[in-house]
Amino acid sequence: MKHDNLTFKLLTNDNIREIVVLGQQLHQKLTLKQVEEYQNQMFEFSTYNCFGLFLYDQLIGISSGWITIRLYSGKQFEVDNVIINSSDRSKGYGKKFFEFIENWAKQNGCKTIELNTYVKNSRSHKFYYNIGYSIIGFHFWKHLRGGD
Repeated sequence: MKHDNLTFKLLTNDNIREIVVLGQQLHQKLTLKQVEEYQNQMFEFSTYNCFGLFLYDQLIGISSGWITIRLYSGKQFEVDNVIINSSDRSKGYGKKFFEFIENWAKQNGCKTIELNTYVKNSRSHKFYYNIGYSIIGFHFWKHLRGGD
């Protein structure tokens, strides 16, 4: 499929309304207000970046993440919140989006990219395998009561 009408760019708080709508597709238990609050907090981190995938001039995908340093990998980009609008999936846009993100990470001195995906999200597992990612460990999580 030809992707001449796709564009990619860094997003800012100016794009918050569009980001929030897509963000809620991934985190449906959150209200739009909660997604907006968390997104605004993420923008406050100096190493945080949010990318937009546009088809024509419409935002159809977002992905964000942080530049970090890890002992096992050096400087890396940790991808988070990868969302392609539900009506635009399985059209090859995600692959093009990740090509953009990977090139951006290389240009910013990152040696690796790391991401987490939900255990039950087998579609994402297949996607990441197909674009060259591998599983190197397990992601553990604990909710801290009172740490909201």
